[in-house]
Amino acid sequence: MTHYVEENIIKLAGSLVAGAIIGAEREYRSKNAGFRTIILITLGSTLFTILSYVMAGDHDPSRIAANIITGIGFLGAGAIFKEGVTVKGLTTAAVIWVSAAIGMAIGIGSYEFAAVVLFFVMIVQVGFPYLQNIIDSYNSERIYKISVYCNALNLEELYRIFTGCKLKSKCVAQHKKHDVVTLTFAISGADKGHIELIQNLHENSHIIEFEA
Repeated sequence: MTHYVEENIIKLAGSLVAGAIIGAEREYRSKNAGFRTIILITLGSTLFTILSYVMAGDHDPSRIAANIITGIGFLGAGAIFKEGVTVKGLTTAAVIWVSAAIGMAIGIGSYEFAAVVLFFVMIVQVGFPYLQNIIDSYNSERIYKISVYCNALNLEELYRIFTGCKLKSKCVAQHKKHDVVTLTFAISGADKGHIELIQNLHENSHIIEFEA
């Protein structure tokens, strides 16, 4: 019995350490699911996995473990939100999901497997943003809100500006008030093109205002 308790304490301690490592990175980036949240997720997943074996007895212990995944799905969904035309929180939701998986792996005693996954997670979270920035410098999508007078020539001029900056554009929303139309564009292309576009928008006398 003592050995059983000690083993479970080791599992919970390992889960706490794994959650702290992932949570520290999330806290550093000021994300919704930060230090304490990720720790509680890994601890809870480990505890439920341990209890699933205790409560199952001679029956299938996977039923409780399966419900952990369902519960984590609700937490992940709560981290995703829409801001304008963009969706945010997907990475945070994925971190919550994989943190629970690491907690479950520790709960069944697969320490090496959990450690390898933790190592890969930290590589993705710490190292890959730099790679992502390099990729985004060649092709990133940004949202622009541009207000012009209701004139077909002005609208055509906007598209000519986008093309001249070697950018791809898609109008995702529009709003008209009196003789002014405000257009929301999803524009993608290289950082150099976005810089050139902003300069052109500043210098163009037909543009009333813009937000990028």
